[in-house]
Amino acid sequence: MAVTPEQQAEIDALRETPRQTLRAVSEGMEAHLYKAIPVLDHGFVRVVDYMGDDAAICQAARVSYGKGTKSVQNDEGLIRYLMRHWHSTPFEMCEVKLHVKLPVFVARQWIRHRTANVNEYSARYSILDREFYIPAPEHLAAQSVVNNQGRGDVLEGEEAARVLEMLKRDSNLAYDHYEEMISTDDQQGLARELARMNLPANIYTQWYWKVDLHNLLHFLRLRADAHAQYEIRVYADAICNVVADWVPFAFRAFEDYRLGAVTFSSQMVDCMKRMLAGEEVTEANCGMSKREWREFRATLD
Repeated sequence: MAVTPEQQAEIDALRETPRQTLRAVSEGMEAHLYKAIPVLDHGFVRVVDYMGDDAAICQAARVSYGKGTKSVQNDEGLIRYLMRHWHSTPFEMCEVKLHVKLPVFVARQWIRHRTANVNEYSARYSILDREFYIPAPEHLAAQSVVNNQGRGDVLEGEEAARVLEMLKRDSNLAYDHYEEMISTDDQQGLARELARMNLPANIYTQWYWKVDLHNLLHFLRLRADAHAQYEIRVYADAICNVVADWVPFAFRAFEDYRLGAVTFSSQMVDCMKRMLAGEEVTEANCGMSKREWREFRATLD
């Protein structure tokens, strides 16, 4: 179960007691507030709080009060200009606080984005639940032969079954030993802060993660990319859906100028100019390394 009965009761109570406010409100975000979006087998993402909307971005850009313009098109055009020219400060005027439940090995990737405030569930004080991420069969893949940090073909048949069985068996055995070590039945019991070191990296943890929109979009640009690891990408995809409802103008601009865009080096731009002029440009005369040329051709194709 992604959400415990206690957490669901808290969510229901919060959603049943709306309050009047003078703060800026995003109707799209209000629909998401407190609700848990399931991710993976036991994980979730839910919005705990937020500040600002598309209008707040425009307000900061104009250093003015109120809506700033009479035209919705002008606001969207301004946001697209800011995104296109890599302005960052106006997007920092919006913030969101998320409650995320995720496997520890995903958390270790996620925490590399050091531009957020994080408070994680403490296994020094509390006992972790017996919940582990076990990949679905279609996500059990071999090591890529061309990318040292990527996946290759999906495992099949007996090999896939054997790997799944080992993952389940080892996870539960480690947790059995964790429970034995912290037990105080007829013994002192090992300190929780020590016993936790025996737990596997696929056990679930939880944290509150607060970040401004500028840094959130940077996170999403990397983690919602097709090359990102699947297990963190599904969290990024879930957050993308939330952001699209929260700040629709900003998210559409983000999709156009970040997610759906490509970056060319000066050598690549030169090659494109030569190609448009009718010159035959090859790996031999492009002025790039083999890998750069391969990536360039893959982008064009």
